[in-house]
Amino acid sequence: MSTETDPRVADARAGHWAYRLLPRRALPFAQLARLDRPIGWWLLLWPCWWSAALAAIDLGNALPNPWHLALFLIGAVAMRGAGCTWNDIVDRDIDAKVARTRSRPIPSGRVTTRQAAAFLGLQALVGLLVLLQFNGFAIGLGFASLAVVAIYPFTKRLTRFPQVVLGLAFGWGALMGYAAAAGRLDWPAVLLYAGTIAWIVGYDTIYAHQDREDDAMVGLGSTALVFAAWTKPWLAICYGIAVLLWLGALVAVGAGALAYVGLAATGAQLTWQVVATDVDDPAQCLRVFKSNTVAGWIMFGGLVADALVAAA
Repeated sequence: MSTETDPRVADARAGHWAYRLLPRRALPFAQLARLDRPIGWWLLLWPCWWSAALAAIDLGNALPNPWHLALFLIGAVAMRGAGCTWNDIVDRDIDAKVARTRSRPIPSGRVTTRQAAAFLGLQALVGLLVLLQFNGFAIGLGFASLAVVAIYPFTKRLTRFPQVVLGLAFGWGALMGYAAAAGRLDWPAVLLYAGTIAWIVGYDTIYAHQDREDDAMVGLGSTALVFAAWTKPWLAICYGIAVLLWLGALVAVGAGALAYVGLAATGAQLTWQVVATDVDDPAQCLRVFKSNTVAGWIMFGGLVADALVAAA
């Protein structure tokens, strides 16, 4: 809970650089952008980097374009922040009723809705400047994602499966990395995207178990509520679909052994998540959810290593 002595939101990590280095007046805006919880921008970034590395294999390049990787990093931080700010504006009344979110800047009264909207515009401008560095096809594709991003906060009120819509939005980078490198979309990128959607449904279900009682109380939909006691089998299905579709993407680009080793290791990490998830332990759910950064590094490492070897 946010207080004068502890400016953190309820689920932020103690000792984060934002709380040590930023002025107190800037902290609510850092929290709107979730700078104190970097797992979100990592999860937005991984599909972009995977897609860029997959394109490198397909196009015969030794490495994904470093400039593109840097742009995707900046864009992921900016657009994740913009998305979270938009989500907080839309959900401000609901957040005030949920224990984990009532300490966020808007419901706690530390930022007004108008201030949050202005900050949203600033972050979106950074994202636009990043997008305009790519080719025309990738720019158009990036703009196409905005519709899905805009409607996501409302889907929790309209459907029991908002995680699927989140997957469509958060996984869009699986298309962008390939489009930025090739100026088009081919089946490998589509398969990567479809698998990434399944991955996101899985990990966000784990995350949603932290809030399932509050979500039920205020009438919001969630796969954590739908899957309930059957969460582990459904996680295995989601992650299994993800791995199979990613396998199809590797086959489609003619990937070599190192890419398959990386995918197998990623699958092992996802299997660990299924085993380790305890839906009745919110702290454990958060730890398992955050471990997807490890899965991201493994997958990316395998793709990059394979591109290097293939081009040698």
